[in-house]
Amino acid sequence: MMGIKQEALAELLGEGWSQKKISTIETREVIEPELLEELAHALKVPAEAIKNFDEDKAIYNIQNNYEGSNNQGANNGINHYQCTFNPLDEIKRLNDENRKLYEALLKEKDEKIALMQRMLEGKGA
Repeated sequence: MMGIKQEALAELLGEGWSQKKISTIETREVIEPELLEELAHALKVPAEAIKNFDEDKAIYNIQNNYEGSNNQGANNGINHYQCTFNPLDEIKRLNDENRKLYEALLKEKDEKIALMQRMLEGKGA
């Protein structure tokens, strides 16, 4: 349920642990209290959470507390994005910025043309 692979758990538990040993423990019906505490500590969960774990209840809990947490009537659980800014204001700002850049580019082009004209007139005189 936590998405931790057996190899990763073995690494968390330290020396003497392997993927095969974790796999063997997973098949057991009963786990010694000391071993359970060690596993819980490595997983950073209370040992009681492992003792009382019920997969059906966990899946039900996840589906009803996460997937449907935004279910508000007709929305049917669909998350609606809430903008923190007005998109039209942002478009206007970007358009203004583009216009200023375009005007600066035109001004620079005109200045270069004028400079080239002066240079050509200077050579012809």
